[in-house]
Amino acid sequence: MSTPSKSIHTHTHTDSALDIPIFTKLYEFYKNLSFIIPSFPKTKRYTLGQKLDNTTLDIMELLFSIPACTNKIIILQRVSIKLDLLKILLRLAKDNQCLKEKEYILLQAKLAEIGRMLGGWIRSQNASDKRLSQKPTSNSD
Repeated sequence: MSTPSKSIHTHTHTDSALDIPIFTKLYEFYKNLSFIIPSFPKTKRYTLGQKLDNTTLDIMELLFSIPACTNKIIILQRVSIKLDLLKILLRLAKDNQCLKEKEYILLQAKLAEIGRMLGGWIRSQNASDKRLSQKPTSNSD
């Protein structure tokens, strides 16, 4: 007696997500951040450090979902909000002596570059959406 064969979905969107330049930059940011967080003072490592870690992973997850998404602008706006939060958390970590000045400057520069890339992507997406909404309609007079 043979068992019925089930179709197994094996396709993933990994390759398309990894091709997004901003994803690569965020990946590099996370590698640097995850190397620094263990040096946070114990009182901040599991609060502020964990929040920095989780927020970065949230952004990564949102970026990873974009290739499969039909309304990209909503996801991009969520990424923008999370990125702004990440900048504030990073500054807070510096102000609480969790980050050395050199570490803060390195991470902040990476976030600034990611922010510029995201801003350009949002502007491009808005322009694309505007062009699609302004398609000429045919008049049957």
